[in-house]
Parts: sequence; structure tokens; C-alpha cells
Amino acid sequence: MTLISEPVDSSPNQSNSLPVSPNFQEQPLNETTIIDPARLPGDSSTQPDMVSGAAESIKVWAIFTSTFFTIFLAEMGDKTQITTLLITAESHNPWVVFLGAGSALITTSLLGVLLGQWLARHIQPQTLERAAGLTLLVISAIIFWEVFH
Repeated sequence: MTLISEPVDSSPNQSNSLPVSPNFQEQPLNETTIIDPARLPGDSSTQPDMVSGAAESIKVWAIFTSTFFTIFLAEMGDKTQITTLLITAESHNPWVVFLGAGSALITTSLLGVLLGQWLARHIQPQTLERAAGLTLLVISAIIFWEVFH
């Protein structure tokens, strides 16, 4: 965006050197007006790409951050972490255990992503959400039954 900080004559008899497209809506300019280059007539082909690229970059980082923290918090203190802790304590070789556990987690994540991608192509998101919710309810009912039976 460009900031004009000097007074601008916006009188109707002022000549405009830019060609005006039929879709362009002229607005009066005040002493300080911010002009959006995407709204200007002419070739602004690079502007939407830059805005689109920045928005896409933010979207990618938002998805990454959300996924990282969701999985990080879900895995904290679960059986995988406890198992890794025990194997490290027994083997006294933490880097080998780290590489093995990391490789296993990456592989299971890859399988989850590939299965999720396949499901997204074949089943509507609303159906997937309902199926996941129903599956979790069934698992909860089975665990509840085993605990109190």
C-alpha cells in the first residue's frame, strides 16, 4: 500500500493520466489517503500474488502450529512416552532410542496423513466427524463397561 501524505487536488476538472476501468469506483482523496494498489486500474498482476502468497504462508504456519501443539499435548505422558522412557533407562543408549522412537512416530504420522487424505477424497468431512465421534463414544462405553463390570 502507498501512503500519500501531501494534499491532493481531487477536483473534477483535474486530468487523470491513468486509464480508468469501468469497474473502478473513484473516491475523493483527503490530505492523507491510503491507496490500495489492487484497486487501481492497470497492471497490478504482482500485487494479488504477493498478498495470496503471504496469506498462504500464514495459513500453512497456522496449520503446522495447530498440528504440532495438538499432537505434542496429546502425546505428553501417554504410553508411547512412558515406553520410550523405560527403553532408554534399560538400554542406556538414549540417542538410539530417540532415533527409533522418532522414526516410529514419523511412520505412524505418515500412515495417518495418507489415510486421512484418502478418506477426505472419498468421504464428506461431516460424515468423518460423525464417524470419529461415534467411534470415540463406543471406545468410551467399552472402557466404562470393563472398569465397572
